Amino acid sequence: MKLCMGQINTLVGDWRGNADKIISVCHDAALHSPRAVVVFPELTLSGYPPEDLLLRPAVAEQAEAMLERLCAELPAHLWVIVGYPKKTARGLFNAAGVIHDGAVVAEYFKQFLPNYQVFDEKRYFTPGDEPCVVDVDGVLLGITICEDIWNPEPAAKAKRAGASCLINLNASPFHRGKRRERWDLLAERALANDFPIVYVNQVGAQDELVFDGGSFAVNPNGELAAAAPDFEEGSWWLTLTTQAGVHIIEGPQAQPLDELAAIWQALVVGVRDYVNKNNFPGVVLGLSGGIDSAVTLAIAVDALGAQRVHALMMPFRYTASMSIEDAEAEATALDIAYRSISIEPLYESFMASLADEFAGLSANITEENLQARCRGVLLMSISNKKNLLVLTTGNKSELAVGYSTLYGDMAGGFDALKDCPKMLVYALARYRNTVGQCIPERVITRPPSAELAPNQEDQDSLPPYEVLDAIIEWYVERDASPADIISQGFQPEDVHRVIRLIDLNEYKRRQAPVGVRITQRGFGRDRRYPITWAWRNS
Repeated sequence: MKLCMGQINTLVGDWRGNADKIISVCHDAALHSPRAVVVFPELTLSGYPPEDLLLRPAVAEQAEAMLERLCAELPAHLWVIVGYPKKTARGLFNAAGVIHDGAVVAEYFKQFLPNYQVFDEKRYFTPGDEPCVVDVDGVLLGITICEDIWNPEPAAKAKRAGASCLINLNASPFHRGKRRERWDLLAERALANDFPIVYVNQVGAQDELVFDGGSFAVNPNGELAAAAPDFEEGSWWLTLTTQAGVHIIEGPQAQPLDELAAIWQALVVGVRDYVNKNNFPGVVLGLSGGIDSAVTLAIAVDALGAQRVHALMMPFRYTASMSIEDAEAEATALDIAYRSISIEPLYESFMASLADEFAGLSANITEENLQARCRGVLLMSISNKKNLLVLTTGNKSELAVGYSTLYGDMAGGFDALKDCPKMLVYALARYRNTVGQCIPERVITRPPSAELAPNQEDQDSLPPYEVLDAIIEWYVERDASPADIISQGFQPEDVHRVIRLIDLNEYKRRQAPVGVRITQRGFGRDRRYPITWAWRNS
């Protein structure tokens, strides 16, 4: 048997475009092997995750119309397994259908509906409870969908129903270390049920979620039999034999990316798909000469090409000459459109207008925030005039503790580094320079500064980033209490201060741009804290 893993990039709500892609892949597959099995990801027709689009009555009609189209236009002798939402008298299901000879010959409803981290499937779907096993030329294929494989029972049900091979359709988002988790899990399931498992995953990005592809298969002994590339759309072929039981004897053998390379690709794909799927011609960002904007610029160029990236240096009286030099060096190295516009006249104009309001009041953070807001006004004006998406450059460490300015450096449409702690940003800069030198060494080695006051450094206001990032990870990603974190060796004053800042700055994060998620708990869909609340960790 020949089986094609259709690792495709879908667009939520693009029923016709997603169907076009399925049909194209299947016609190519039929040329390769006329009776092959072609497997696509979870909710292929609607795209994933469709969120509250699923609550619209027209969803069921669109799904049925596109299924009818697939039945009419797919090569008749293929066996095509595709995901879609299915409305019945019992409710709305997350379904997978098997299309063969112009008809849906079998249908499976997802049994386990995830309702944690970024998932909300219990809001929309009714769980299924029956296995689905299809006889394809003597091979009994069981079908499950994504979360089902993380629980032992659906695979066991398929085995009891006679399955000799399991197909798992996925829309599994990326986070650090996810590929190894999947490989280990499928090895466990294959060994427990003594059958091979084929895992087909979506690729591409949808808002903050990135899907890394990495479709793969394991044999009954749990050993990896095939692996498709990460972050690459395409079709990858497996050969199954039925001699002495079903085994996978041939398939792609892509090597997994190391962690920094995988994170970089996730950020690149996240930016590329957000810009392209929302039909922006390009992006603009503020280039400060600091580490965050330098890494964001490199991501943007890798995602879109230099010709679609614009950068603006916006110096002020506190901007160091090395920052101006380094920003220009970055722009030159990456060959992007680059300009410098001083914010001095804007700032002075605002201060003159506010002179009566500020009379008798001493200078404070207001003047620093005003500098950032002048820059935000320039970037958003360029965005409006040229229809360019503004990329903000804030990192997870800053967003966690509110070290950012509303309507200033937070003004924009997308933040590539939103889920990247500061120390990871440095590691990504070093990684990108191994691919091609574009970030000056002193940008990486100099102390970070917002340059909003004379001789300012970030650590004047914050603990060292090594300490800050670790406390944030413990509190945000692991839900550790202050006492638990202090027990890890951190200073109590640092822990209580950082946690207080994280709790107080939820109102800022609610107004921050969407950004790429690369950890198991990012700010956004993952972590939904109230803005107004009385209880605090103690």
